[in-house]
Amino acid sequence: MATSILDRRPPGAGAAADAATLLAVPADVRLKVDADGFAALCAANRDLRLERDADGALLAMTPASSEGGGRNMTLGARLWLWNEAAGLGMVFDSSAGFTMPDGSVRSPDVSWIARERWERVPADDRRRFAHIVPDFVVELRSPSDSIDLLRAKMAAYLAHGVRLGWLIDPETQAVEIYRPGRDPETLAKPAALSGEEVLPGLTLDLKGVLFD
Repeated sequence: MATSILDRRPPGAGAAADAATLLAVPADVRLKVDADGFAALCAANRDLRLERDADGALLAMTPASSEGGGRNMTLGARLWLWNEAAGLGMVFDSSAGFTMPDGSVRSPDVSWIARERWERVPADDRRRFAHIVPDFVVELRSPSDSIDLLRAKMAAYLAHGVRLGWLIDPETQAVEIYRPGRDPETLAKPAALSGEEVLPGLTLDLKGVLFD
């Protein structure tokens, strides 16, 4: 099944170019790009959510459904409101990409970075895919997402230095909490989640995120 549509039109061809120049990329086909090529590809396709793995393979994320987009916005807004009051860091949505230590570029659904760490990132790096690992990440599973791939992604986040991660699955109404040096903890139908010592004072209501 095709997982992405890449526009092969030459630069400046415009929207009127023949639709036949679009290429559907099957899930089992790996397209590799270097860091500069990936940055250029993302700049030319701002409506697509793209990631790049450690081997340089291009990963195209399926767009969220209307319902999924609403859940993600609710989650991000609640984290932003806490952060606005606490003033402890920076909140990012899924459009933000970060370069991991292995060279991969990842875009969590929601992420947060402590202010003192973010302020150490050079200004020119901030304008690209900043070389910094978020302190906190959230992945919100959609019906089309493989749970095994998401779990592997969460484990990779921890290996890179993420301090707290939530894998939220509205389909099963369960949340998996990821912490360094510990097995994931699964919570069934939690009403809220604690930010623990990473996000002190945060109690995030899951109504409208995990359940209606």
